[in-house]
Amino acid sequence: MSKRSFFVRLVPCRCLRGEEEAVTSLDYSHCSLETVPKEIFNFEKTLQELYLDANQIEELPKQLFNCQLLNRLSMPDNDISVLPAAIANLINLRELDVSKNSIQEFPENIKNCKVLAIVEASVNPIAKLPEGFTQLLSLTQLYLNDAFLEFLPASFGRLTKLQILELRENQLKMLPK
Repeated sequence: MSKRSFFVRLVPCRCLRGEEEAVTSLDYSHCSLETVPKEIFNFEKTLQELYLDANQIEELPKQLFNCQLLNRLSMPDNDISVLPAAIANLINLRELDVSKNSIQEFPENIKNCKVLAIVEASVNPIAKLPEGFTQLLSLTQLYLNDAFLEFLPASFGRLTKLQILELRENQLKMLPK
């Protein structure tokens, strides 16, 4: 079999005509990945859910934050140490799971993720949350267990929609009024 006929059988005809396939969800969990797969970016205009759980990913490429429709980003149990400021571009992000990584801080401009409702960031060496975090007024669930938190921002009480707040195993000595 020639290379050409093999390629045609793997790729649906509509792709050969230049039409984009409307892929909304991709799951690359438990794939032993060290980097975010470049194939993801072929669907940056349609992708809504991305699962990169339990890999060895160390950094997030800028192009990932061009996925404007992304509403669920799940990347627990990786080796990510920096959550880039470009996360602010994900204006439709509703759920973010970055638990079990090496993230030391959230960028201040996470406040631009206005519809963010669920953040799971347990088991990360996060000493403090930025003030911008208190502007996530859609937040209903926040998990920051075992995160080395020393204090919460003074205006943390602004998060009035918060229904679940987990802060076990931290260095908190007092809570804001």
